[in-house]
Amino acid sequence: MTVPGTTASVSTKRSRVRFAVLASNFVILSLNYADRAVIGVAAPLIIAEFGFSNAAFGWILAAFAFTYSPFGFIGGWLADRHGPAKVMGWAAIAWSCFTALTAAGVGFVSLLLIRLLFGAGEGPQATVTAKIMHSWFPKRELGTAVGIANAATPLGGAIGTPVVVAILGATQGNWRIPFVVFGALGVLFAIGWFVVVRDTPEQHRWVSPAELAHIREDRVPGATVGDDGEHADHLPWWQYLTRPAVWTTAVAYFGYAWILWTFLNWFPTYLVNERGIDLDELAVAGAVPWVGGCIGLALGGLFTDLLVRRTGRSLGPRRWTVVVCLAATGLLFGGIGLVSSTVGAVALMTVVVFLLYFTGAQYWLIVGEAVPGPTYGSVSGAVQMFATTASIIAPALTGYLVDSSLGWTGTFAFAAAVALAGALLLALFGNVRSTPRPA
Repeated sequence: MTVPGTTASVSTKRSRVRFAVLASNFVILSLNYADRAVIGVAAPLIIAEFGFSNAAFGWILAAFAFTYSPFGFIGGWLADRHGPAKVMGWAAIAWSCFTALTAAGVGFVSLLLIRLLFGAGEGPQATVTAKIMHSWFPKRELGTAVGIANAATPLGGAIGTPVVVAILGATQGNWRIPFVVFGALGVLFAIGWFVVVRDTPEQHRWVSPAELAHIREDRVPGATVGDDGEHADHLPWWQYLTRPAVWTTAVAYFGYAWILWTFLNWFPTYLVNERGIDLDELAVAGAVPWVGGCIGLALGGLFTDLLVRRTGRSLGPRRWTVVVCLAATGLLFGGIGLVSSTVGAVALMTVVVFLLYFTGAQYWLIVGEAVPGPTYGSVSGAVQMFATTASIIAPALTGYLVDSSLGWTGTFAFAAAVALAGALLLALFGNVRSTPRPA
């Protein structure tokens, strides 16, 4: 016979495993973006060693996205079928190995091929992160959780930039060493990931009944693998792509990605070649905007969660957050080349990256509201695949635009126009709600 009070005491003691999962995701995404930042910081040295033009090096940067984009969809599809924890762990091992392999590059072709492999490894991380957060957090905490998880991406850039600069300084400018160091770290972090993370709280032996009940009482319907949810409409995943909330989000996310990839790949080169800063100054100037992005992502999730709780609506607050902040991002980004001082340009870029990342969690959350959980990985993967075609086009086209009569000022203005177009389409057409689900 149970002693009175014992069961109640055990059942009400709530574990906090979901925050350990969030922390693990935060760490793995920090490394993910630190790995991406390495080539941006090392770019002037690589270009100088091999004698690349900006246009030629732009194709090396763009090669990453040729595989990153489709593997975002493939990763989401695999996560729907085999679980997001396994997909993320093996993806981290893959991208870390290919990061280290970059050090073996001996020219245009080899660097191009290695970047293709690196992009394939990194592709799944965004869609898989979104699926893990939807599985592990109740709806009222979801925006904050996704925002915090994704805040790791600019933090990775903020930390990675000065670390790469320090390694370059300690090795007399040997650009190959940072790739090896970050690759080795990634394999170690992936091992830790497999220890801590499971696909769902139901599968994790550390999760208490009280925490499981807390997650389940307000979880997005159908958030877990094999759970259809009481409101699921059992349509093939591709049919959800025609829903206005989905396709307009994809277009807006394309504008977001264009700004992000132009900044990620070319801003260090802009500071060195156009503004004339040295390697030591780049450690600070290249990192400061990433700090703004980290703050923006964390605050964006908190802000929209607050709006959702106060208004009782989900899509509207998230959509208008994207519209306003993405439009402001575009307008400010277009003015970077017009600022006279280097300090002013870095300060303005910091505001740009803050506003850009303020929207960062919202794209995934809007899609999560529009589609049921069993298809979320596939649909969000398709959205990512479309949006990140910008990561193919922007790095390559930027190289050509900079070498053309437009120069850096015209290049920034062109990127601004892309972001503004995405914000406008979401504002005009994204308010049409999802079609009614069958009874």
